[in-house]
Amino acid sequence: MKRAWFEAFTWTVIVETNRQLCLPKGALHKATSDGYEPTRQLWESRHHTDMTLAEATDLCRRCHQLTPFCNFNGNTFVAVIRRVITSLNSHPTKPPLCAASLVTSSLAPPRRCNGGVVRRG
Repeated sequence: MKRAWFEAFTWTVIVETNRQLCLPKGALHKATSDGYEPTRQLWESRHHTDMTLAEATDLCRRCHQLTPFCNFNGNTFVAVIRRVITSLNSHPTKPPLCAASLVTSSLAPPRRCNGGVVRRG
């Protein structure tokens, strides 16, 4: 099944996810000079396209390997694909994930939008 798995995951969401992962550890949240721009271009060219789940996972792997950030590259893209996989278990009648919830801790239950109100699972 092909789907635009990352449609809601703009590059801004990716950067914010990395920032939030760095914050608790006091790790430097900064773009790398070599990997940031190629990763951003790759992500922005692919995140809205239909792909299989295997292709989506591979995109995250490729972005991780390009090392766009100084710290937590793997954790950043694992958090993104985890949110996608977690959403597969969502009940079809529940509203879709909010963009704001995409950057919350991947350990917390997914948050959902309902008429502009963000609420837990």
